[in-house]
Amino acid sequence: MEQPPLEPERQLQPAPVEPLGCPDAELEAAVSEEGEGGLEEVSEDRTMTENNFWLKKIEISVSEAEKRTGRNAMNMQETYTAYLIETRSVEHIDGQSILTDSLWRRYSEFELLRNYLLVFYPHIVVPPLPEKRAEFVWHKLSADNMDPDFVERRRIGLENFLLRVASHPVLCRDKIFYLFLTQEGNWKETVNETGFQLKADSRLKALNATFRVKNPDKRFTELKHYSDELQSVISHLLRVRARVADRLYGVYKVHGNYGRVFSEWSAIEKEMGDGLQSAGHHMDVYASSIDDILEDEEHYADQLKEYLFYAEALRAVCRKHELMQYDLEMAAQDLASKKQQCEELATGTVRTFSLKGMTTKLFGQETPEQREARIKVLEEQINEGEQQLKCKNLEGREFVKNAWADIERFKEQKNHDLKEALISYAVMQISMCKKGIQVWTNAKECFSKM
Repeated sequence: MEQPPLEPERQLQPAPVEPLGCPDAELEAAVSEEGEGGLEEVSEDRTMTENNFWLKKIEISVSEAEKRTGRNAMNMQETYTAYLIETRSVEHIDGQSILTDSLWRRYSEFELLRNYLLVFYPHIVVPPLPEKRAEFVWHKLSADNMDPDFVERRRIGLENFLLRVASHPVLCRDKIFYLFLTQEGNWKETVNETGFQLKADSRLKALNATFRVKNPDKRFTELKHYSDELQSVISHLLRVRARVADRLYGVYKVHGNYGRVFSEWSAIEKEMGDGLQSAGHHMDVYASSIDDILEDEEHYADQLKEYLFYAEALRAVCRKHELMQYDLEMAAQDLASKKQQCEELATGTVRTFSLKGMTTKLFGQETPEQREARIKVLEEQINEGEQQLKCKNLEGREFVKNAWADIERFKEQKNHDLKEALISYAVMQISMCKKGIQVWTNAKECFSKM
């Protein structure tokens, strides 16, 4: 049934507004549909059918990183890192693997893939890429993006990105993603041929919609605020962790002084020498252990950073909804204006000041034929506007349903991942403290034998 054209806030917002954590029955049904087979609004030319769909049947890994030198688009020499993507079939026939493939990709190609996914799947919380340059580092950690330790962490992050996309019920079926894993040559040209750059919304247009939309959906407004707060909280957590790492590094390394002093002391003692020397050895081991501990900590920091960047992915969905809402309101406003013009021409009365009204007073009235011709043109424009408004309304409803289905999926994933990361971090801290206790227990035994 066609909706009244002058009430856009009723058209784009399906069902009464519900709190972010309490979806309605329609939303729950959408989540169920997505889990069963994915959202079906994606055109077939960009997705794979069930017959040739195999991404759920392969293993994906970014197994290696390699430093390379080449020339960029400006014909200037540059140094970059290439990553080896390997795919292997998990199904076998007569002991032989059906599919094995490997190719090299640059970080910029991962960026191109993600930008494409953002444009063609605006209702999806697209997984983020790992950081291009190190952030929230403690002072002993290199911020150089060519540092081997940083490159290794980024390799792990890029593999995680591919696994996130491959496990998504909609993104995993995209042909461009399929070709990213299998077609090394001409892949960029294939992506550019989709015309996704022309379909991307400009930042100025998005900013304009943010400030001019009159009837924003309360749920998307709350989601945007939540994403801002999530980003702020995780940022503070990462800064605290970096400060703690700095202090901890200093405390552990200072214990090396115990080892040096005990070793020097043992040289002047006969009865106590062996015990002091052994205790000094335990202190040296304790001091050197902090390097491995903080390297393990970086793994948990990277897990937090992933959701720091996920916050921007949530905001991207909100911005797209604001743009659609704004376009709908502008279409409704334009339709109302044309209906008013048609009514004024038909009745011969002008309700508001207009340039056309002033022109009529200065140069005389239009002939009946001219007025009829204008009315006919306006009626055609009104019919076309009503159809456009109806299409925008249906498109908006579909976007809201699909977006909230994916947001619910994301929330479940986020809760699970962050819970596991925080528990693992706590277990690691407990293990570290136990090792410290063991070191001093060993030192105590050394002192007791003196």
